[in-house]
Amino acid sequence: MYRYAIKMLFGDSAKFYGILLGLGFASLLIAQQASIFVGLMSRTFAFVGGVGHIDLWVFDPTQSFVDEPKPLRATALDRVRGVTGVAWAAPIYKGLLVATLPDGRRQVCNVIGIDDDTLAGGPAVVVAGSLSDLRQPDAVMVQVESSQQNMLFPAELAVGAMPAPGQVLDPSLPKRPVQIGDIVELNEHRARVVGLVKCAETFSPGPTVYTVYSRAITYAPPSRRMMSAVLVSAAEGINPDALAQRIRDETGLEAMNPWDYSMRTLGYWMRETGIPINFGIAIALGFFVGVAIAGQMFYNFTLDNLRYFGAFKAMGASSRTLLGMVALQALVAGVLGLGLGLGAVSAFGLNAAGGKLAFKMLWQIPLIAAGAVLIICIFASVVSMWKVLRLDPADVFKGA
Repeated sequence: MYRYAIKMLFGDSAKFYGILLGLGFASLLIAQQASIFVGLMSRTFAFVGGVGHIDLWVFDPTQSFVDEPKPLRATALDRVRGVTGVAWAAPIYKGLLVATLPDGRRQVCNVIGIDDDTLAGGPAVVVAGSLSDLRQPDAVMVQVESSQQNMLFPAELAVGAMPAPGQVLDPSLPKRPVQIGDIVELNEHRARVVGLVKCAETFSPGPTVYTVYSRAITYAPPSRRMMSAVLVSAAEGINPDALAQRIRDETGLEAMNPWDYSMRTLGYWMRETGIPINFGIAIALGFFVGVAIAGQMFYNFTLDNLRYFGAFKAMGASSRTLLGMVALQALVAGVLGLGLGLGAVSAFGLNAAGGKLAFKMLWQIPLIAAGAVLIICIFASVVSMWKVLRLDPADVFKGA
């Protein structure tokens, strides 16, 4: 009987492909939008996770997310260092500054100032140069291979060269990637590229520029408070969570491990922006489109095949067997539709890798898509089963 159920499903190719289209589109839209949403939200706290080898972030207790500019007093660093259990503490600066390129173009950069002595908070991957080169005068390291905006220089200009007095470069001429030795101005201050780095894509526009803390605060507009946060490493044998509570009690500042700080940032974007609502609407739309298309097509498929179900029932097939046949048809269509949708999403994700589009498919996303397809199939099969249960073989043969 079940073999005949599969033959019935594949035999009506028009409705079979229609069912696959509905289920495939639903799983495609659900998985794709969920993956883009996760990728986009991951960028909001990517900078926190990109700073390795630290146990705690110390920052203003009123700060909601990592990019919110609520700097600390310079004395905060010494207060944190004075807390028992702190192995070392280092300042870090983070802010958006304008870079002026040799051809006159201006570009917003995410400038990171790391500790002059320990260089704590540096980039994860140094492509060219050495992190210690940042101690040289006017030295900066620039992010390359970014999916957002890379720092580009005029191709006609040699590395390290600047336009001659009175020379005007056409911004529309061909560009080349930044190289070691190039000169750029950061907020009207000279900066020389001594290294190229790779770092996590963040929510902030423009390339990331690393330099030492003392130089970063000279690049930034002057203010009484310049320190964005304090990076802390716990002494050996000290529990970071206990140390965080001690820092809160003794300094009045907030202290969190990187994971909690990331979740604090993520929570802000989830609560205070419309991004989750927009993506939620798109995901819900995919689900209801799948219900409408697949449900209607599967119901019509069952109606068209009622005569076969009636014949099986006349030959002695029980209602349970007939319901099993309908369930099997829905299951096969669901598995194939889910496979088509997830395959299309995977191809989309591979094509989008390294591009501007944020795409991150967690292992939970295919399970969510599978659950949605399962619900669609249950809905479609239940509606069809009701028709099969009420089927009278005599009515079918009379209609024939």
